Amino acid sequence: MSVRAGVVVTGTEVLTGRVVDRNGPWLSDQLFALGVDHAHTVVVGDRDDDMLAALGFFARQGLELIITSGGLGPTEDDRTAEIVGRFQGREMVLDEATEARIWEILSGLRTRWPHLDEDAIRRANRKQAVVPRGAAILPPVGTAPGLVVAPAPSSAGSRFPVVVVLPGPPRELQAMWPAAVETAEFRAVLAGASSYRSKMLRLFGIPESEIAATMRVAREGGVDLDALEITTCLRRGEIEIVSRWEPGADDVYRAFEDVVRSRHADVLFSDDGRSVDTQVADMLRSSGISVACAESCTGGLLAARLTELDGASEYFPGGLVTYANEAKSELAGVPASLIAEHGAVSEEVAKALADGARAALHAEVGVGITGIAGPGGGTEGKPVGTVWLSVSRGDVDPVARLTRRVHLPGGRADVRDRSTTVALHLLRRLLMGESDAPGERAAEPSAAAAGEPSGTHGPAATEGGPVGDE
Repeated sequence: MSVRAGVVVTGTEVLTGRVVDRNGPWLSDQLFALGVDHAHTVVVGDRDDDMLAALGFFARQGLELIITSGGLGPTEDDRTAEIVGRFQGREMVLDEATEARIWEILSGLRTRWPHLDEDAIRRANRKQAVVPRGAAILPPVGTAPGLVVAPAPSSAGSRFPVVVVLPGPPRELQAMWPAAVETAEFRAVLAGASSYRSKMLRLFGIPESEIAATMRVAREGGVDLDALEITTCLRRGEIEIVSRWEPGADDVYRAFEDVVRSRHADVLFSDDGRSVDTQVADMLRSSGISVACAESCTGGLLAARLTELDGASEYFPGGLVTYANEAKSELAGVPASLIAEHGAVSEEVAKALADGARAALHAEVGVGITGIAGPGGGTEGKPVGTVWLSVSRGDVDPVARLTRRVHLPGGRADVRDRSTTVALHLLRRLLMGESDAPGERAAEPSAAAAGEPSGTHGPAATEGGPVGDE
């Protein structure tokens, strides 16, 4: 088995959810790249006993490496360095060189605010420079130095791991990581690391239970799935299958991927880990085609996804948020009579929004989204989660178009987020040359295509509210 590691995220603000942990997932990716098996992440509050218990748990599990984040600041509740020193059997000492370095870093603060209490600053500065004796000290990125602390010599032969102590702010932690990896203590741990391989497959349009069935088929067909570490995740309405394996199991993975391809060729849209966002961006950039959107229930979330990637200005001139019916008419040119006749949440309005976005922003492709995100506003014929989406391309004759009605599960945030995923997949298919037949009514998709476990739904209601979508 490869080297195994655990991550201890400290801070009551993280434990209670006031701050979302970004360090644990980032560290997991870095450990994987080094061939280290990330076994556990534990979040603890600012309590000595709880942090010692977490460190002790990892040691009893036989982990060779522990990484902590947070608790290195100047305040009384920042106690990680002292607790790690106690855990590793090392006394705490003042490192004068580190104290001088921190004091130099603080010089700008003292100059900018000359009335600050110099004694208080000095005490805080001194506290951050008290470190476990013999620890490798990592230069501060902010004011807090990091540490790599091996067990005290008296602990030699025991199962005590090496502990890497990093600051809590992600910007500081990430900048300090390379220096931690290069320390002699860290490199010694890496001597036992493996060289993992990994691949991600992305699918859209089937429930997660189908992947469980596929894995059973693969095993029954003789694929040794025990040689692979396979995780599946339903995220944003898509299924991600991530496989990880050690050298020697390449043939096993290829056999497993062949089974996935044979069973799900129509919904496997990415075999290299690229997201639909990246695929759409690449197709738009390479073709020179531009896209604009007119959004109602998603309130600009599709525009946000389209602009998350660098270089989006090459193909995205802008988007319209047309929440009220009046905005649909005034900004996207949707006739008020069309809304009155068919309702704001309808096939006709979704098509008009797509065409209106193209016209208003002079783009070749338009996307229209209109729906009921909830929690209120639904009816028996038009329940919460009903969304109509349309994509149209006007630089071809006749106009190419894909329009669909979906019923998305989950709360308001889920419906809004998954709507953007459905829209991007429709856009991808349009750019690949797919199109509804001219004059064809939109087909009812399976619920799985909408990210729903099972079932289908009836036709969209024709009534519309006075102000637009919920």
